[in-house]
Amino acid sequence: MRYDAIIVGGGLAGLVAADELTAAGRRVALVDQEGPANLGGQAWWSFGGLFLVDSPEQRRLGVRDSLDLAWSDWRGSAGWDRLDGPLPEDAWAARWGRAYVEFAAGEKRDWLRSHGIRLTPMVGWAERGDGRADGHGNSVPRFHVAWGTGTGVAGPLAERARDAAAKGLLTFHHRCRVDDLIVEAGRVTGVSGVHLAEDDAPRGAATNRTQTGAFSLSADAVLLATGGIGGDHDRVRRFWPDRLGQPPREMITGVPAYVDGRMLDIADAAGARLVNRDRMWHYVEGVRNWDPIWPRHAIRILPGPSSIWLDALGRRLPAPALPGYDTISTLRHLRTTPDLADHDHSWFILTQKIIEKEFALSGSEQNGDITSGSWLKVLQTRLGKGASPEVEAFKRHGADFVIADDLETLVGKMNALTDTPLLDPAHIRSQIEARDVQFANPYAKDVQVQGIHNARRYLGDRLARVAKPHRILDPAAGPLIGVKLHVLTRKSLGGLQTNLDSQVLRPDGSVFPGLYAAGEAAGFGGGGVHGYNALEGTFLGGCIFSGRAAGRAMAGNT
Repeated sequence: MRYDAIIVGGGLAGLVAADELTAAGRRVALVDQEGPANLGGQAWWSFGGLFLVDSPEQRRLGVRDSLDLAWSDWRGSAGWDRLDGPLPEDAWAARWGRAYVEFAAGEKRDWLRSHGIRLTPMVGWAERGDGRADGHGNSVPRFHVAWGTGTGVAGPLAERARDAAAKGLLTFHHRCRVDDLIVEAGRVTGVSGVHLAEDDAPRGAATNRTQTGAFSLSADAVLLATGGIGGDHDRVRRFWPDRLGQPPREMITGVPAYVDGRMLDIADAAGARLVNRDRMWHYVEGVRNWDPIWPRHAIRILPGPSSIWLDALGRRLPAPALPGYDTISTLRHLRTTPDLADHDHSWFILTQKIIEKEFALSGSEQNGDITSGSWLKVLQTRLGKGASPEVEAFKRHGADFVIADDLETLVGKMNALTDTPLLDPAHIRSQIEARDVQFANPYAKDVQVQGIHNARRYLGDRLARVAKPHRILDPAAGPLIGVKLHVLTRKSLGGLQTNLDSQVLRPDGSVFPGLYAAGEAAGFGGGGVHGYNALEGTFLGGCIFSGRAAGRAMAGNT
């Protein structure tokens, strides 16, 4: 069977590309190893964060942003350092980075609205940075949240794909696993693989790999939009960089099992160029899901700035390894500090007042108020008393949460969560008391306390994200809460190298005719648009931008 274009992967990047192609009247095959329940891929599970620059939402909250400031932040965060030599790995990534920031500062918001994606008035301040003006981090809040969270982003695109299918322009090939790219005379002309047995598992749950037959499809252009490697810990360890120390012996998983990275190796074997595979984005605030859907299902805490962060031995983490500041610096600190190498966890200590105001959980299913699209529910949850129902459920049922009225009892319960008691309550008390005394004034020398006061100057944080400054050991703020944190696998920042038309390149830098890549499989564009660090809210947007570029180029070249 022959089509104008084949898209491998039914996640956000694939859906955006399909929308562009079918809008141009092209006949498209969308091939995915999972069933219809998983249409929308990882985006469906996300918090729905979108990076925008100088938006009306920012301006209403008093945020002054600009293209120049955002580009300075992006460059400082990316740290592209593979720009020399005849075939530099970062050459196209840097071009993609500039193009994406211009998109985020320009037509992105209108594009979202035209595709049925609406934004809440909330603008979060994610990845506050490493403390340098020209270094990593967002100088201002840029994390816009979609109504419906991830479902509000993936859902409208999935519906457009179903409409295109009803018109005969798009054909779904669910439960079809691609095992090979068909290459004829140096050009990709199709895909082949196996049919997998039907499986009615719910969205996100692992499905069977029983083979029931073979298939082959032909087209003038093939797009790989198959995501990264976060669901396969063996692959994560295979590409784990020395600069981040040793990978943890135990990790938990922030993506469904089908995010397996198979297609990257298949493209590599066919002659595509993969770059920056040692760059990855894993969170260190992961907790085990008390109600799991996929194997080792993890949820990331999106923390505000106030929790005390301790390493496995009970020492306070140094700046910029602070809650919500610098993900990769924190991961590096925990994995490269010599006496921490044998430990895979760290700790938050916080109060009930902090958890009520500052704890958010990543995921559409963990934010029922925003996912519902109900203003009333959002106001009740975000501005009312108490933590969200989802956070409270983790506090009650989560294996990584302990609660006590006094610090010594709390530390005893924390020690009970590890094979060997590693925490000294007297040492932890001395560190907390030293920080607590910094709250006697509206200024301080403690970097974290300075950050809390700075965050409270931003209206969005003061209203809904940052607790009123208080002492951790103030009984009126209690009870005390301890949270055991794990490394959570999530994103690949490298991948297939592509030009600005999303065409995949060969190892010699030439275009691989007929082959395109988008989304995480392409490092969200160019094989590494984020460089070493993401500014958050950029993963969904990267899928949209690279998928749009691929679809438009394929529509023009088929």
